[in-house]
Amino acid sequence: MDNDITKSKFHLGQLLATPNALSKIPNEDIQTALARHSREDWGDVCPEDWKANDHALKTERRLLSAYRSTEGVKFWIITESDRSVTTVLLPEDY
Repeated sequence: MDNDITKSKFHLGQLLATPNALSKIPNEDIQTALARHSREDWGDVCPEDWKANDHALKTERRLLSAYRSTEGVKFWIITESDRSVTTVLLPEDY
């Protein structure tokens, strides 16, 4: 998979990750998920959340994606509504 986030369909802003996420998710998995998120592939979200993200792109609302690492760890990527920050975190970090 192409992990180039410079092909993003929206501005990601500053990229952050919680210490917990960094300790449990391999860097390659984070890069792959960020590339997917930046190309509007919202990962393992329900159809309603997928539709909400698609709508949020037009209305400048927060974006939420969900993925699993190669080791099975569930994690989220959240881009804030003003597109200033994108954060990688585990659900328990929220």
